[in-house]
Amino acid sequence: MKKLALLVLCTTLFYACTSSKPIPIPQPAAMKLVYSDEFDGNTLDATKWLYETGKSGWGNNELQDYKSSGNVQVSNGTLKIIAKKIAPTQAVGSYTSARLNSKKTVKYGKIEVRAKIPKHLGNGLWPAIWMLGDDISTVGWPKCGEIDIMEYVSYQPKTVFNTLHSNANNHTLGNSLGSGPISLTNAEGEFHTYGLLWTETSIKFYIDSPTNITYSANRPANPTNENWPFAKPHYFLLNMAVGGDWGGTNGVNDAVFPATLEIDYVRVYQ
Repeated sequence: MKKLALLVLCTTLFYACTSSKPIPIPQPAAMKLVYSDEFDGNTLDATKWLYETGKSGWGNNELQDYKSSGNVQVSNGTLKIIAKKIAPTQAVGSYTSARLNSKKTVKYGKIEVRAKIPKHLGNGLWPAIWMLGDDISTVGWPKCGEIDIMEYVSYQPKTVFNTLHSNANNHTLGNSLGSGPISLTNAEGEFHTYGLLWTETSIKFYIDSPTNITYSANRPANPTNENWPFAKPHYFLLNMAVGGDWGGTNGVNDAVFPATLEIDYVRVYQ
């Protein structure tokens, strides 16, 4: 019986090695869509998003008052965040906009947000697609961690940014981890997919395709919550600020209003 089994094994290996058909190599399981908002219908899904409101300047001396009505529209399969001018001055509260926080938190995976930045008409807009650590209410910023999937300031057209903030590396210290300006010729007025490949050991940003990596950061050799607060769940933020320390560097051109940041979808694969 042993000789017969050996003969069968040898015969199998012979045909496997001489067959014209390649032997399939096991592949890792493909990522599956685990969460999305496609922004269908005509109202914002309150089970997925909440409004963060107020006109406090938001720590960056911004000018908008974030409202829970009047600045968000869902129609034709997209979400529109609309910044408006409501007063003749250029003070805090002279403009309204919206800031949406996701109720969903995410830890690791492939994340894609397809969005269209407003057409470039002047300075003062600061739209962003980003994430914050869900422990921000207890540890504060920047200890919670911040992942900026896409930031844009309209005084610097045809350009977007990817950035990571932690307690050890952030803009207040002048040492944020980030791509710096990324040239994107058709950044304004056209949809692009802003993506993130987030694993235990690295965070990679891309635009339109995972093969187009725009910035990559590896976990430090000795990770701590100070230098790598990205080993915990984060939630999404979608907003359009007006003015501020960065967005308003070259002032605000009131001719840009109303201005719309349009989101086609938010998707998470794991």
